[in-house]
Amino acid sequence: MRILGVDPSVAGRTGYGLIEIDGSSARPMRFGALRFPDSLTFAVRLREIHFLISGLVEQFSPDAVAVESVFAALNIRTALKLAEMRGVVLLAAAQAQIPAHSYSPREVKASVAGFGGASKQQIQQMVRSLLGLAEIPQHADVTDALAVALCHAQALRLRERMALQSQHGFAVDRGAGGSSRAASVSVSRGR
Repeated sequence: MRILGVDPSVAGRTGYGLIEIDGSSARPMRFGALRFPDSLTFAVRLREIHFLISGLVEQFSPDAVAVESVFAALNIRTALKLAEMRGVVLLAAAQAQIPAHSYSPREVKASVAGFGGASKQQIQQMVRSLLGLAEIPQHADVTDALAVALCHAQALRLRERMALQSQHGFAVDRGAGGSSRAASVSVSRGR
């Protein structure tokens, strides 16, 4: 499965990161950041982000697009512009008929680092480790985009486990080595 993670930004760089998931391992396919000169109008920035995401979707055919949601503590003007940027990312996914998913910064941090209040440095170290990167990407926006993709991969694994548990009435435990072991679950019904 291929997942394209996007971390849109109004003032800084818009990060993107494409990963491929094979079982429980993940590998990076392509990542980077797009930064615009201050002289570009906002409309041109939106067009360029749409062009970037559409190009990545066409070239790599991801199975899903994951994007960081709008941070609630932003001022209203910045939040609206960020929502518009997210909109062109979601539009590119919809035009290619690829499902798009949103995750809050706290969800991404909790999924990747195990703690919703993790620092940028902790996220960068975990992304480097989880993807087997030789070094941390130069820009935090790139690391954030890769983290969003990893968050979606984790969410998919969780959904699959829950569906399997619900379907079969037992919990599936993936121990060391990745093998499945069924654990019986006792269900008591009150009258």
